[in-house]
Amino acid sequence: MSVSCYVRFRGLAVAAFFLAVLPAGTASAVPFGGVEFPDGAVSFADQVVSFAPGANTVPPHNDASTAIGAPDYDGGADTYVSLGWGGALVLRFTDNSLTTSGNADDDLWVFEIGGAVEPTDVDISTDGINWISVGFVGGATAGIDIDAFTANGVAIGTQYSFVRLTDRDARLSGSPYAGADIDAVGAISSAAAVLSAPGTLGLSGLALAALGFFRRRAVRSAPAS
Repeated sequence: MSVSCYVRFRGLAVAAFFLAVLPAGTASAVPFGGVEFPDGAVSFADQVVSFAPGANTVPPHNDASTAIGAPDYDGGADTYVSLGWGGALVLRFTDNSLTTSGNADDDLWVFEIGGAVEPTDVDISTDGINWISVGFVGGATAGIDIDAFTANGVAIGTQYSFVRLTDRDARLSGSPYAGADIDAVGAISSAAAVLSAPGTLGLSGLALAALGFFRRRAVRSAPAS
């Protein structure tokens, strides 16, 4: 391969890498339940990481997958998950992330349904292992300003991909839908998606290996001066 071809390949490899790690675009602000989300429908948690149901939540009210995506409870179908007494649900943002706003505005919004005001502890994490408490919500739909919890470890500008909701075991409702009833969790202060470290490192490693290979080819094929 000629030196000029190598240079073109290097440019394409670098461009491909940055296209992989940069956000795909900016969504339009959309109101959900009277709360405006600047990134629209992509603002909401996308994946159930784990669910440890507490007592007295039974099918169909213990389906954790109903808590992902935008809020869709209309008073009829079971489009929410009941945590059960003391139950814990971990959700992950995959096409966006939660971040700070730099002010006192709410950054995270939890959509809880039902007549009972059932308090829920809320924690956030960058890796799903190390958690930071950002207080609790008192039931119904409620927001949290995560900037207010810098003393607990929240770092301004950091992107958080994981949210953990834990029913405080107030036992204000019983079987078959005990505990807080979660319809959706959304990031009002939404940032680009965070790629997992292995995927990012794998991509950059492959790009570097390819560049090294073609550099060696270019050096060997270059005419002697």
